[in-house]
Amino acid sequence: MPYSYSRTIHFPDTDAAGVVFFANYLVICHEAYEEALAAAGLDVATFFAANGIVVPIARSSAEYLRPLRVGDKLRISVLPELLSENSFALSFELFRLGPPEKLAARVRTEHICTSRQLRERVPLPPALAAWASQR
Repeated sequence: MPYSYSRTIHFPDTDAAGVVFFANYLVICHEAYEEALAAAGLDVATFFAANGIVVPIARSSAEYLRPLRVGDKLRISVLPELLSENSFALSFELFRLGPPEKLAARVRTEHICTSRQLRERVPLPPALAAWASQR
């Protein structure tokens, strides 16, 4: 079941044309990802350090369907998907609230779990694997 995150677009999110700068879609989605982890009981401030891992983004893609501007209210859905014992993907849908509500963008990120010390892939910690497996 997707996690839902609410957010408002602010001036620093936008470019000179007054719309959200393309790279800031990833920033916004990463906020939603952190909130989804927190809602699942994973304390972002300590979880990764305590497990000696980092979980970088290995791949990302985005589809921009309509512009987002300052003051727009969003609902962002976050749907994790386990890909392997050491990787998962996140699918995001960004909806501009209405009326009517309209899909503004789709973003996907793929993450790999690596050991902070060894700098090589390691299995996801059980709590993170369980979270990524929820569908």
